[in-house]
Amino acid sequence: MDMPEIPRDQSLIEYPCEFPIKVMGLMQESFAQTIVEVVVLHDPTFHAGKMEMRPSTKGTYLSLTVTILAVDRDQLDNLYRALSSHPMVKMVL
Repeated sequence: MDMPEIPRDQSLIEYPCEFPIKVMGLMQESFAQTIVEVVVLHDPTFHAGKMEMRPSTKGTYLSLTVTILAVDRDQLDNLYRALSSHPMVKMVL
């Protein structure tokens, strides 16, 4: 079921702002660096120091929280699409 589209003039986010995004994928050596590379394409100010990493209890998955400088809705939408469609990513919140 698709979420209803929120009209642009009714956004609850005030731009620019620091915006955390959680990205989850299988634990693999290149996952964190790959996600940093995707994020930097959409927020050139982002760097790995703005990322928190948390492995799952069994070490199967890695959860990354990336905090970006969100400048507008298009940037956020494009970043969510890029992350959600990436083959290494299982979930984006």
